[in-house]
Amino acid sequence: MTQRLLDILVSSFPRLVLYCVQVTIPLTVCIYILSLVLGFLLALIQIQKIPVLKPLARVYVWVFRGTPLIVQMYIIFFGLPSLGITLDAFPSAVIAFSLNYAAYMSETIRAAIQSVPEGQWEAGYMSSGQIMLRVILPQAARVAFPTLFSTLIGLTKDSSLAASITVVEMFKAAQQIASRTFEPFALYCEAAFVYLMLNTVLTLLQSVLEKRLAWKQPRQQSAVQKQLEKEPA
Repeated sequence: MTQRLLDILVSSFPRLVLYCVQVTIPLTVCIYILSLVLGFLLALIQIQKIPVLKPLARVYVWVFRGTPLIVQMYIIFFGLPSLGITLDAFPSAVIAFSLNYAAYMSETIRAAIQSVPEGQWEAGYMSSGQIMLRVILPQAARVAFPTLFSTLIGLTKDSSLAASITVVEMFKAAQQIASRTFEPFALYCEAAFVYLMLNTVLTLLQSVLEKRLAWKQPRQQSAVQKQLEKEPA
């Protein structure tokens, strides 16, 4: 490694970290929250079997799982202006990612809710909404948590695709520096290292949270059983 290359890497590292903190992480958080909310609504629509909305939800999942994310981003950012709808790069990325990831999350959430035994749905002293909130969702959350958190880790990496529609996040910053210094290999490896460190922290956090959920599981299940036992004959 030459002194010039070392100087480039040392000077570029703080900038990459800055773009990670200021753009990549906020982008990921916004997308994840919106995807989770929309995915949850889609899952409930399918579980409750609402006559008109359920087929629409199934079509939505089919379309967004069956087409590439980058194509969806291009349609929103480059295609909509031809219809008179112009969006900035950042909101375009948020919308495209959220619509795409919601389709996958809805299937995870739906499967987790449906994995709860049918007997748990029969607490006669509570309304259906209370049963869902107090009995079903706490159990389904433990089932869905590993997959949903892994989705967050994957989203952190996939957010680099936003660079293709000019969102200046960490990977786009690395591209800009590489174009000026003519050191693409080193700069892209440095960006990969920052992604790796960020996802390592998330992976460790996932491990800690999964252990906590596993430790609390018997006590929570016991509480659910006690609730069901109070049901009048």
